[in-house]
Amino acid sequence: MSTKEYLMSAWSWNPIVIGACAIALVAYAGLAGFKWRARSWYFLGAVAIFFLTLASPLNALANGFLFSAHMLQHMLLLLIVPLLLLLGLPEMGAGFRAPPWLHWFAGVSAMWIWHERTLCDLATRTETVRVIQIISLLALGALFWWPLAGPVERRRMPPLRGVAYLFSACIACSVLGIFIAFSPAGAVCPVYLNPPNQPALLNLIRHDWGFTPARDQQTGGLLMWVPGCGIYLAGILALLARWYGSVEKPEASPAPFLPAHPNAEEH
Repeated sequence: MSTKEYLMSAWSWNPIVIGACAIALVAYAGLAGFKWRARSWYFLGAVAIFFLTLASPLNALANGFLFSAHMLQHMLLLLIVPLLLLLGLPEMGAGFRAPPWLHWFAGVSAMWIWHERTLCDLATRTETVRVIQIISLLALGALFWWPLAGPVERRRMPPLRGVAYLFSACIACSVLGIFIAFSPAGAVCPVYLNPPNQPALLNLIRHDWGFTPARDQQTGGLLMWVPGCGIYLAGILALLARWYGSVEKPEASPAPFLPAHPNAEEH
């Protein structure tokens, strides 16, 4: 099996995933009044990434073959999809509100809890637990990003507080990534030491791609450590840019996570 053959054949047209995407798009269309808005691109991007995360070859690799693919999938479901979903929602007059520490704990704990040795193995071996894991990552990710990107702009966290919020999350993310990268192979998720018996795919992974169990786990840890923390840092830069803009223009309204585009909402 070649890499091209695998990438062409490993797609999964799961009706549940397709149905979830369709329901999300219909619900969003109703919420947005069936009008295309500038921020609708965010929502569309979230749905597309969600579909690719669970239907593409990435999902097949994450399901017991490559720990690094599993880690990338988790990062997309926790940090990228929920953020884009929230940024895509129309502005609302009221919404959920909780102490900032609760939102922070929800997002940071999600990765730590699901990389506990027993839970990590169970979620890979058991489909029901895997579904619970996916739903929880999306929900906890939305809780994490809510104070910064929620649809109630007046309740968003002030920029400098948001910087501290994201920087501390980056530290927690880095600690987990370092722990995973420098732990013995199989210490985090032992199931990846013994992938399902598919000789052609295992030969591709081990020989063509050069992923031994140790290198695979190290790659997963590095993904969490560097690109994962980079997502938080990108948010910090966005917040600092908004804070600087509000200082330059003191008459402006309190700065949200991303700039609003009132004149570009409808096309």
